[in-house]
Amino acid sequence: MTQPLTPTERLVVALDVSSRKEALTLARQLQGRVGMLKVGLELFCAEGPGFVKEIQTFAPVFLDLKLHDIPNTVRRALETLLPLDVRLINIHAQGGPTMIEAAAEAVQAHRKGGGRTELLAVTVLTSLDREALARLGNTTEPGELALHLARLAQECGADGVVCSAQEAELVRTVCGKDFHRLTPGIRPKGASAQDQARILTPAQALHNGATWLVVGRPITQAPDPAAAADAILAEIAVC
Repeated sequence: MTQPLTPTERLVVALDVSSRKEALTLARQLQGRVGMLKVGLELFCAEGPGFVKEIQTFAPVFLDLKLHDIPNTVRRALETLLPLDVRLINIHAQGGPTMIEAAAEAVQAHRKGGGRTELLAVTVLTSLDREALARLGNTTEPGELALHLARLAQECGADGVVCSAQEAELVRTVCGKDFHRLTPGIRPKGASAQDQARILTPAQALHNGATWLVVGRPITQAPDPAAAADAILAEIAVC
């Protein structure tokens, strides 16, 4: 039987900064308080694969590049990234079934060789609400679209999805508890929504079935990031 995740293991902190120096300062402050550190597109473009290896000395890494291209390009891109053996890596589910399958095959081959990386598929970005989707020509409700894409990702071999915490419970019900749900857009009570449209508190997200919670600016821009992380861990612990 799989052991439940600890509060620390559930917390993923987004290093959404632009430089190695800023990221390493945060990583040192948060060491031992987080289950993963998220390296996104901005930081990866600025510092490259070597930095990912460096940051993994502080905590496992979620490499958040949201790959989205033709299937062969995504497969080959993953094959260059997988030797880093990050904990999680992601693609866009809207790249379609063939692209998801190509990505899943690359990740599964990596695991057969002894790697640990798991593949997540992004459903609907938490910055998009119904109005934004409508402007893109999609009249589907965000939750309905997220569930459809989660089913597709599971059928095509992904290990889980990135989804709003508002959709996590339905994804868990439909896809099963072993299909992971990583939820960005997490904001402690009283925190600003900033550029996120669909947000929940850590307690609400866990109640809804989130596997991992991604928290960024409420921790990284706090006067004391370690204290901010501890406060969120305390909230998670009583859920």
